[in-house]
Order: sequence, then structure tokens, then C-alpha cells
Amino acid sequence: MNPTVQAFFHEPTFTVSYLVTDPESRKAAVIDPVLDFDPKSGRTGHRSADAILAAVSAAKAELVWILETHVHADHLSAAGYLKSKSGGRTGIGAAVNTVQRFFKPVFNAADLEPDGRQFDRLFGDGDRFPIGALEAQVLHTPGHTPACISYLVGDAVFVGDTLFMPDYGTARCDFPGGSARTLYRSIRRLLSLPAQTRMFLCHDYKAPGRNHFVWETTVAAQRAQNLHIHDGITEDEFVAMRETRDKTLDMPALILPSIQVNMRGGELPPAEDNGTVYLRIPLNRL
Repeated sequence: MNPTVQAFFHEPTFTVSYLVTDPESRKAAVIDPVLDFDPKSGRTGHRSADAILAAVSAAKAELVWILETHVHADHLSAAGYLKSKSGGRTGIGAAVNTVQRFFKPVFNAADLEPDGRQFDRLFGDGDRFPIGALEAQVLHTPGHTPACISYLVGDAVFVGDTLFMPDYGTARCDFPGGSARTLYRSIRRLLSLPAQTRMFLCHDYKAPGRNHFVWETTVAAQRAQNLHIHDGITEDEFVAMRETRDKTLDMPALILPSIQVNMRGGELPPAEDNGTVYLRIPLNRL
């Protein structure tokens, strides 16, 4: 049995969240939900997350999982908000503690225990779990970050930032713990899935010459057309391209706000003694 997949595009961060529903039991999972955040005013909002909840209600579904593919550096997660509204369980890759250990001192986050306890389930490679009558399988696909995982559900795989559309390429690897060589091997693993597997991406930025956003492709299309890693590209060729390209990239605009929230399972840092929540901007650390 294959899932019903509904996409929600958050254009301010070019992020795609997914509602993945078992058509038989109406149990559902959300993958990579976005918390609205205005960096100019510091205000957060739930319009995007509420749209997902409205879709869950319209489908007469039950949200049982709120899943992250990794600790995102380009948007704040709405996992905590969705959990509070639905009772669904949160999940992420077990290597999230590696990311937490690195960033805890960066933000002087005294409250943070870097052991993944902020999430209800830590997934290891090969783990399987139910979404109603559907079985989801976890694939550890590091490289972009050490904690990246992909979710294979029926004929659909959700790959986070590992790959973009074939005309845009692949993820950067210059974040802490990232590795272009590791990413190559993770991607080749994904591309060994059946050719007809539907592949859902976490971002789209419109490749040059394309004037519309797209976030769904197939394994076959990636193998034939991905401009960075199509069949025939060797590991050394990919590593040389990726490392050269990464040296030209700026840091994501929201990396400092987002990491603080996302490594806490989508929860804001604790309020300080005046009752206000602050996000910290460490100077000269990254």
C-alpha cells in the first residue's frame, strides 16, 4: 500500500512540508513542518502549521507522527507546536546528539541535554515504524549533516536536504560534521531504490530557466538527469565539485535562529527571568 502525500510549500524559506496519510486507517505523519518566523520583528506564527492541521482535519485523519529529516539550518521547526495540538510523537535521526553537542557551547545552551531526549523517538538506520497500516523505513543518509535521515514509506521516499530537483543538484556539505564524500555514498544508496520510487524534496529554489517551484521527482529522473550526481559521476568528481561549490556559498540567513529551536525538538529556548524568550546571536563563532 502506498501513502497519500500532500505538500505544503513555505515560500519565505523555500521549504516543503509533507502530510503523509495511510488511506486505509487515516493515520498520518507530518515531515519537516515550518514555524513562521519574521527575523526583522522576532515574531513567530503558526499560519503554516495550522494549514497542515486543517488538512488533517479535512481528511478526517489522525496525526500520529511529527518527523524531522535533520536539524534544519534554514527554517524553524513547528514540531513542538504540532505536538501540542495533536498529541503526535516527534522523531529524528539518532545522530542528532552529534549536532546538539556541537551547538550547545555555540549558544551557551545550559538547559540543553545533548542526548536527543527532546524528541520522542530517535531513529537508527533500518528502523521501521507504523503509520497506520503503512510501514515506514528509516535510511541514515548523512553528508549534508551527520544526523540526516530519509523516510521510505511505500513507493515514496522523503530525502530532506540530501537532494534537490535534478536541474538544481545536491545539498551543501560544509556544515559541522558534513562531508561531500559521505553525501555521495548516501545519495547513491537512495538512487539504488526502485526507479519508479517517488522522491519528495525538502526545498526548491527554481533552477535557472525554470519559473515554477517543483519538489517531487523520481529515482529514475535523478539517476538520469541530476546535474551533480547523475549516473556516471564518480565519487572523486562529485567531491571536487561539491567542495569547490560550497566555498562560494554564504551561510543560510536563518541558521542561527533555526538551530537553537530545531535542536530542541521545535521548542523555543526557556524564557529568561523577565518572562521573555530570547534567541542568541553568537558573534564570530561560525
